Amino acid sequence: MASAAEGDVGSAVELVGVLRSAFQELSLNKLATSLGASEQALRLIISIFLGYPFALFYRHYLFYKDSYLIHLFHTFTGLSIAYFNFGTQLYHSLLCVVLQFLILRLMGRTITAVLTTFCFQMAYLLAGYYYTATGNYDIKWTMPHCVLTLKLIGLAVDYFDGGKVQNSLSSEQQKYAIRGVPSLLEVAGFSYFYGAFLVGPQFSMNHYMKLVQGQLTDIPGKIPNSTLPALKRLSLGLVYLVVYTLLSPHITEDYLLTEDYENHAFWFRCMYVLVWGKFVLYKYVTCWLVTEGVCILTGLGFNGFEGGKAKWDACANMKVWLFETTPRFTGTIASFNINTNAWVSRYLYKRLKFLGNKELSQGLSLLFLALWHGLHSGYLVCFQMEFLIVIVERQAARLIRESPALSNLASIRVLQPFFYLVQQTIHWLFMGYSMTAFCLFTWDKWLKVYKSIYFLGHVVFLSLLFILPYIHKAMVPRKEKLKKTE
Repeated sequence: MASAAEGDVGSAVELVGVLRSAFQELSLNKLATSLGASEQALRLIISIFLGYPFALFYRHYLFYKDSYLIHLFHTFTGLSIAYFNFGTQLYHSLLCVVLQFLILRLMGRTITAVLTTFCFQMAYLLAGYYYTATGNYDIKWTMPHCVLTLKLIGLAVDYFDGGKVQNSLSSEQQKYAIRGVPSLLEVAGFSYFYGAFLVGPQFSMNHYMKLVQGQLTDIPGKIPNSTLPALKRLSLGLVYLVVYTLLSPHITEDYLLTEDYENHAFWFRCMYVLVWGKFVLYKYVTCWLVTEGVCILTGLGFNGFEGGKAKWDACANMKVWLFETTPRFTGTIASFNINTNAWVSRYLYKRLKFLGNKELSQGLSLLFLALWHGLHSGYLVCFQMEFLIVIVERQAARLIRESPALSNLASIRVLQPFFYLVQQTIHWLFMGYSMTAFCLFTWDKWLKVYKSIYFLGHVVFLSLLFILPYIHKAMVPRKEKLKKTE
């Protein structure tokens, strides 16, 4: 009997061992390795797609339920996603949310509350970057925290605006101003909403409260008819995901640092930067399209009606057609990370109007964006290049528009496909040039690549910055001369 029992125990132990091995084979780490990705990246993708079952549950069981139940659902699901990705480090976001609520309650609708919020939230984020930074892109708690930082700063500003006389606010500020006093549960639900907690998009507290109150629907009294629009964005996101997954092993930023890259001809090095610069953005496009679909499914993407048809672009972070076809840098900026750019415009750029200088306001806004992304020098170089390129592009557009010879040349229909191809080549070459610093982070890495292509972007655009005004003076007739000819 004893030997039989020992045999049974031995079999049980062996079975447990087999099951454990099988479980390890199915573990996220193994799965991620087989897909050529990191475990953290796989967790991020899973979390983003989890938004769809959460959204379906919300639509069918909570859409017109009591507000506190909806806030609890959003808070619980958001915290669960945070724990799944970052474990106990979710306390960072929880701490900042609770302290933000206390700032609003204790300091009220004061400029002190706004400044305290800005300084504390940015300091916490930058401290997180400092203590967790490596030379590579790592998915850490700071990734969703940068999204949360903008949310909480925007919340403080909107709460401050809510205490002002309505006539003293712009129409945009009136739209976002918070007249009521948010509860802790409302702030938590707003902060942890599962469709935007990890990678955005940004949205206001007022827009979130409209969702909770059941106002964001194209059919009053019923759940929104948004399944098809959500599936369209999801499908588009899956297309970008497949393209990125297939090409990512072959087009990498690591190759930019290899001897093989340096040994190729100059034209090849430039073309690789061009192709890589376009392709590397696809991972962001994928995430934003998928999360936009979640927001649309819940109703958060509802943006009123146009021409009798419901619009679902309130949470759109991408204008895909513009992104793929625009030949201009400003077009890419307008099509990419839309809600973050809108946030910076609304809460920073427009509020620096007192400086009386658009370029200075834009420069400070881009400096904020660089620091918000991280402490690596590559971010500063990237946004410095964006600032320079946009200024030069505006100068060039003005020159072509005001020069009779150039405007006539640009209007020749048969040459326009050629001009478009040239513009696209220049556009994505120098977009890739800027993204090189953004993705390689540290000065020793991006400097090595810039040296290999002879600092082409800086040389071209700094030269044009000083040369274009003289070309404009030479090619554009003065108003006095134009009046005489008339």
